[in-house]
Amino acid sequence: MRRQARLPSPLRGEVEGGAGGTAARALGLVLLLAGACPLPAAAQVRGVELRTPRAFGYFQGDLVQVQAEIRTDPGFSLQRPSLPKPGPVTYWLDLRDVRMEESRAADGSRVIRLRLTYQNFYVALDARTLEVPGFPVTVESADANGATTAVAQVPGWKIGVSPLREVQPERRDDPAEYLRPDGRALRLDPQPALASAAGFLALAALALVLLAYDRAWWIFGGRRGRPFAQALKALRRAKRRSQGEPLYREALLALHRGLDATDGRRVLADDLPDFLGRHPAFREQASGLQTFFSASRLAFFGRDTAGAGTMLPLPEAEALLRRLGAVERSA
Repeated sequence: MRRQARLPSPLRGEVEGGAGGTAARALGLVLLLAGACPLPAAAQVRGVELRTPRAFGYFQGDLVQVQAEIRTDPGFSLQRPSLPKPGPVTYWLDLRDVRMEESRAADGSRVIRLRLTYQNFYVALDARTLEVPGFPVTVESADANGATTAVAQVPGWKIGVSPLREVQPERRDDPAEYLRPDGRALRLDPQPALASAAGFLALAALALVLLAYDRAWWIFGGRRGRPFAQALKALRRAKRRSQGEPLYREALLALHRGLDATDGRRVLADDLPDFLGRHPAFREQASGLQTFFSASRLAFFGRDTAGAGTMLPLPEAEALLRRLGAVERSA
């Protein structure tokens, strides 16, 4: 329903008289428009409701939860910069966290939920009620014609705080009576835990022995069937006592000994196809073995250790020995 405004009698008389008609008609038009157009902000924010788990029984350091539910007209949303920032609110209260949710109600209105977490630092000497201050937030509706804003005031609310201890305890003759005895803890039997620890330790030791057997460590290094593992150990020992060309010759000799021990006979360059036929697991290393035999022939028969080192450098020879050792472990 549109509201109609009636001019006051004195003003109506002036309009009819015509003497001061222009000013009176302008004033009447302003009053008429003011009466016919209500302020829109009252309809934009429909209401604010606060919900708390409880309003009493808070101690120093407790977290206080509160939910503020704001209902607005359709199309309005909260301006996030208008939310309160986490930090001190008063000397005894801090705002720890602010979370926002927006949804639509069944009647089409907009529901904005603010979940606020405060922390109480008030050191109470007795039970009393404290007031948490409210705060304003801004809602906005934007369209092609511009933006409309309104302010929703979240009201203040109260909480009841309690002291951690009584101000004046009952007087006692012995000061030690103010202290409470230590609480009794259940006596635990350590035997099941020790038995479990011993069992797991035995399993770990068994796994370590199996790993040493697989990798030919310690006492398992000299067993039959792992000549390349022994050759790799011989090369590592040679690294500690020599270097340069003597070390390179030791590496070539270690490879020769590994091949000879694996085949049970001397293996020369021309014997490589027969060796790979008798030991098919090493066929993937055929190209590396061919390069090795060429470098060995150049070093021992051609007396060109430097050229052999260029053809098969020492790191590549050691890597070839490692690959052969890995193949013999998996074979």
